[in-house]
Amino acid sequence: MGRDAECTCNWNGASARVKALVEPPELILRGGLKHRIPFAEMRQVRVESEHLRFEFRGESVSLELGSGLAAKWVQYLTATAPTLAKKLGITSETVVRMVGKVDDEALLIALAAAQSSAGSGPGDLILARVNTPAELSRALRTTADQLDRGVPIWFIYPKGKGNALTENDVRFTALATGIVDTKVAAVSSKLTALRFVKRRPAKPR
Repeated sequence: MGRDAECTCNWNGASARVKALVEPPELILRGGLKHRIPFAEMRQVRVESEHLRFEFRGESVSLELGSGLAAKWVQYLTATAPTLAKKLGITSETVVRMVGKVDDEALLIALAAAQSSAGSGPGDLILARVNTPAELSRALRTTADQLDRGVPIWFIYPKGKGNALTENDVRFTALATGIVDTKVAAVSSKLTALRFVKRRPAKPR
């Protein structure tokens, strides 16, 4: 499903051309109108003719997407979102090793769903909260034994521009150690995550 569209937005009577992007947990508008709209604060999300319509903090908003795309977006925006624990692969049976500080409420709630924390010892899953290239390299060094045994790791880092660590930094540094990225997940409005696991050996020809 397309999750971005160039369209006309009507915001409480003011119209402008925008680029609308569905980036969980938000609907983002760029261009003539700039807004970040959390899914959780959207009310009366519906399709009317060619428009996606909803209420946000007492204001009426519509996006002229066409009936087909509007219907798909309504279905997506109103679906029950998976919990962060589920997106990260954490269950009541998972033993998680946490590297770095747990400084985000969403991450704290996700960790509460795990069976236990492994501290610095073995676990089923590693979560590494990193802000800088140095912290990323340190996390890779301290978890090298587990990664070599095939334990997956999520690198959790700030999203957006202007941060010391970028998605390219994470990928380039991690791939060089022999692990490969397999998933991406939004953690919160401030954090995103990439999952890596040991690269499988090439099959003989």
